[in-house]
Amino acid sequence: MSDARLAELDVEVLLRFGLPAAGPHRSTLFGDGAVAAAITVDRLGVMPRAVVFLGEVVRSGGTRFAAGLPEPLPGPAAAVARGWLEAAATVVGDATGDLLVARWLDAVAAVLALRVAHREASA
Repeated sequence: MSDARLAELDVEVLLRFGLPAAGPHRSTLFGDGAVAAAITVDRLGVMPRAVVFLGEVVRSGGTRFAAGLPEPLPGPAAAVARGWLEAAATVVGDATGDLLVARWLDAVAAVLALRVAHREASA
């Protein structure tokens, strides 16, 4: 799938269906969903370390706490990240769910780091 097609995926829907139970929806969330999220924040100029930090905030304070932050990611990506976190918060009810959200953010950060490294190597 191309970057353009992946960027069109509704990551919030993928979070709502992928977080509650293991299975194909979760696989899609951690696969195509993580790539789509990485493409989105990459286009907004977010660095991987910001997504890693957000994952640590979720681990420490929980998904609902992170969703309430005024700027979960820097700049225009704040609204995007808040949407993801609010969607996740509707289906995550405990620390195990928060850990899963943090792991997904780690996956997004890993894909984003690969995109940045490839772009820098190609420049």
